[in-house]
Amino acid sequence: MDTEHLMRRAEDLVNAASNRYRITVQVANRAKRRRYEDFDSMEEPTMKPVIRAIVEMSDELAQPEIIGD
Repeated sequence: MDTEHLMRRAEDLVNAASNRYRITVQVANRAKRRRYEDFDSMEEPTMKPVIRAIVEMSDELAQPEIIGD
């Protein structure tokens, strides 16, 4: 994933949130959950958990029909 594209997604998340701290905590919690899921599956992760959390949450923002936390 391109760094510029990832930064744009993160910026969109922060701009859409009413509270910058809360969205940061939500991304961190989702990344932590993903990290433990990756550890349990014993697969080699293709993306770091934080990057995957940002991508997933920005997809949920762009596509409201996706259900997320």
